[in-house]
Amino acid sequence: MTKKLVVLDYGSGNLRSAQRALERVGADVEVTADPSAAMAADGLVVPGVGAFEACMTGLRKIGGDKIIADRLDAGRQVLGVCVGMQILFARGVEFGIETTGCGQWPGAVVRLDAPVIPHMGWNVVDAPAESVLFRGMDPDTRFYFVHSYAAQQWEGDPDALLTWATHEVPFLAAVEDGPLSATQFHPEKSGDAGAELLSNWVGALN
Repeated sequence: MTKKLVVLDYGSGNLRSAQRALERVGADVEVTADPSAAMAADGLVVPGVGAFEACMTGLRKIGGDKIIADRLDAGRQVLGVCVGMQILFARGVEFGIETTGCGQWPGAVVRLDAPVIPHMGWNVVDAPAESVLFRGMDPDTRFYFVHSYAAQQWEGDPDALLTWATHEVPFLAAVEDGPLSATQFHPEKSGDAGAELLSNWVGALN
């Protein structure tokens, strides 16, 4: 049975490329800010590009933080992508400005301490054996990253499945925590590897 997905439109993110990538793996995808559609969907995808503060401003304008919280309270799956992952944390710190995030996970998103910023291009990840997102993938599979900030430590549920990557310093490349999953990289820009990951996520939807 075809899964119905919503890509949340709050003025940020590669909405159409996310839509196309999800349609490629057989999902029925709507791009919308409508809360009832977002709640009714089998899965909700929260994209995001640019600054943490701007994304949170846009998200709050459409009540997106509440939509995410309500879905998770009901055990309904959500996937955050890039800044859509970062805003799930309690706060983001950019240019000395601290912004409150959705608070689904404790901790902060901060600048990568690396000589070359942004971290842009293809990189491998270190996924746990139990991962659903990376199921069946070779350890040297590469994904496409474009970011200067990331969560660099985990203060949430110790049972969450954490996938790490390194750009001078280790950072969280993906988290799987009950119905809430997220990737710092862009599956929709990661070719066949991204499609496989999205297919794994869609296939695991309730």
